[in-house]
Amino acid sequence: MNKQIASADEAVALIPDGASIMMGGFGLCGIPETLIAALHRRGTRDLTVISNNAGVDDFGIGILLKARQVRKMVATYVGENKEFERQFLTKELEVDLVPQGTFAERIRAGGAGIGGFFTPTGYGTLVAEGKETREIDGIHYVFEQPLRADFAFVKAWRGDTHGNLLYRRTARNFNPVMATAARVTIAEVEDLVEPGDIDPDAVVTPGIYVAHVLRGGPYEKRIEKRVVTLNA
Repeated sequence: MNKQIASADEAVALIPDGASIMMGGFGLCGIPETLIAALHRRGTRDLTVISNNAGVDDFGIGILLKARQVRKMVATYVGENKEFERQFLTKELEVDLVPQGTFAERIRAGGAGIGGFFTPTGYGTLVAEGKETREIDGIHYVFEQPLRADFAFVKAWRGDTHGNLLYRRTARNFNPVMATAARVTIAEVEDLVEPGDIDPDAVVTPGIYVAHVLRGGPYEKRIEKRVVTLNA
């Protein structure tokens, strides 16, 4: 039952070239910084990365893009990354842009074993091209397939050695659903504790979904900051 793995480097050694990886987080909040850095050091290539965003030029998924380790991105928001933009415009990077709500629901469906769903989002746009559409009660819908991956990198605030995870605030946006939708989920946590130290009622991701857990950090936790100057 002890799922603790010694280090992020040991964890990413499990990942072959060509793998698909879900990477949790929202913007730069709640991203698996330690695992991404280890994957960058190892140099694993030809990856399909499924993430809400593509990081920034020198941080998060941005360092994998800069090192040309990513073949395809499935994402919702890709601003603030000039290298992503360059690779996309020169067709060096395959990109699948998905509306954010649809993205979350496709991952949830993948983890729940649901074969797909109809959503009105994207009907009549490029999003619907090549997909089944249907009118239900006078509303037009687009059929979306589930998203799954070989691996998931998730970041939690606290976890125990059995893999039970607790997230904080915005880190709950995509990490919990991604933990359920991969063949192998690897979790990095800020605070690694013993079984029983987390209130069972507080557990967000049960350990049954987690294959490996490690203590991550140190964390930069970069966020955007607004500086306001008050006139005298």
